[in-house]
Amino acid sequence: MNPKPDLEKSNTNDGSEVRAEPILATGSGLQRRLGNRQIQLIAIGGSIGTATFVSIGGGLAKGGSGSLLISWFIHCCFLAMVNNCLTEMSVYQPVEGGFIRLAGKWVDDAWGFMAGWNFFLYEALLIPFEITAINVVLTYWRDDIPVWSICLACVIIYGLLNILAVRAYGEAEFWLSGGKVILILMLFAFTFVTMVGGNPQHDVYGFRNWNKPGAFAEYLSHGNLGRFEGFLACLWSAGFACVGPEYISMVAAEAKHPRRYIRAAFQTVYFRFIVFFIGSALCCGIVVSYADPTLRAIHFGDGEGSGTAAASPYVIAMKNMSIEGLPHVVNALLITSIFSAGNTYTYTATRILHSLALEGRAPRILRKCTKQGVPIYCFLVVMIFPFLSFLQMGDSSSTVLTWLTNIITAAGLINYVIITLTYIFFYRATVAQGFDRSTLPYTGWFQPYCGYLGFAWMFTVVCCFGYESFTPWSVETFFTNYTMVLLAPVLFLGWKLVKRTRFVTPLETDLIWEAPEIDLYEEELSVVEPSVSFWQEMSGSLKWKRK
Repeated sequence: MNPKPDLEKSNTNDGSEVRAEPILATGSGLQRRLGNRQIQLIAIGGSIGTATFVSIGGGLAKGGSGSLLISWFIHCCFLAMVNNCLTEMSVYQPVEGGFIRLAGKWVDDAWGFMAGWNFFLYEALLIPFEITAINVVLTYWRDDIPVWSICLACVIIYGLLNILAVRAYGEAEFWLSGGKVILILMLFAFTFVTMVGGNPQHDVYGFRNWNKPGAFAEYLSHGNLGRFEGFLACLWSAGFACVGPEYISMVAAEAKHPRRYIRAAFQTVYFRFIVFFIGSALCCGIVVSYADPTLRAIHFGDGEGSGTAAASPYVIAMKNMSIEGLPHVVNALLITSIFSAGNTYTYTATRILHSLALEGRAPRILRKCTKQGVPIYCFLVVMIFPFLSFLQMGDSSSTVLTWLTNIITAAGLINYVIITLTYIFFYRATVAQGFDRSTLPYTGWFQPYCGYLGFAWMFTVVCCFGYESFTPWSVETFFTNYTMVLLAPVLFLGWKLVKRTRFVTPLETDLIWEAPEIDLYEEELSVVEPSVSFWQEMSGSLKWKRK
């Protein structure tokens, strides 16, 4: 007899308890309605953010083209190990809450508490970052636009979209993510065409910027030490820009065929690392020199034009080549991409906070939803964070971007520490219980060594990426770099002491959990609505077989 999904209790707005749908059949508001094309494009779009287009210029200015490419390549290799761990766990257990719930189930409830609040703050702080980035990019056209007007407009529009357009989120994000892909491919094409002479000057510049002034810049110090510190600056920029696996995990419970679609999305992550991230690092170093006056003015503030030119290296390159028209198109697409990213983070942060409330890790009042399914109080809490963008009123946009980047980078790296340690606990449990991993729907490569290496790398980077606050000592820089590093242990230990939680031992770990219910769900759905490939769904060539 096929096992039946366990029904969970949930609370209505008036406090009464009702029998709810199985958690595997309902995602965070989307109720397993995302198809293959939506999962793939959301996964791709979620990994391409402002940093890929704009903030990458900071790494280029500090380390040079060679350091940028090498550091991003190395970091992507270790991030691929994290992806390898998360794929095995999430494809086997595509549950609501993603890696946050896996951490609480397989490691320690306090570990899940820390994971949830860290990821919430990570997403929430990305909202003012994106608004600040919009102000920076807008300066390409005008530098007299009141900063407060842009901040206020973004706050209002984000609020309206997240109140009125929840049901259309999946489809909207599909199209917005597709726009990001088009933009980045356009920039790659621009790089190739112009480097071989397709520019107004007919200048075949090729890899000239790698030779003059060179591929490795000095940063903070001089000589080899300075070049090494430039490499480290590029590595920290990779830690902020190169993301992606965690977003797939978070939408795992929203896929129609979670095992198939989520596995396919995770497998394309390796392709994205090579093409989008490593490709971006290569292209930026080709089109712009690290010694470019505009680039240095923006990121160091030591020349005329600081804060008055677009921060994107691509737009700077187009301006240098006297290319008319295209910079405006790219700048417009940059603004829409940045804006859509902020909207996505608003949505995601609201749902993370709501899931924390449902699991008892946030105040109970945050469970309340509107008739349209919007977690209204969670939404109101999240909408406090965009107002941090008004910090630009007292400081320059570049300064605020630096603050937010440092705080967010630490939170993002902590996510990967959480994921890899969760996998180590999961793997230990499979060994202790004699669980045959070859029976899993996806088995990670080179395990458990990917887990150990990924954990060691991410833990080292998160501890060291703010080292420049010690040379010389700066209280301000220290706290922007290490706020999340200091807060994470406080969250973990505080919840552990209050709730008296304990680590899950390998023999106690529930490896079966929701697997039978998910198997049953997919078997029944495959009869009614078979899974399709990305291109089949895009073309609509497959006729659904329905009972």
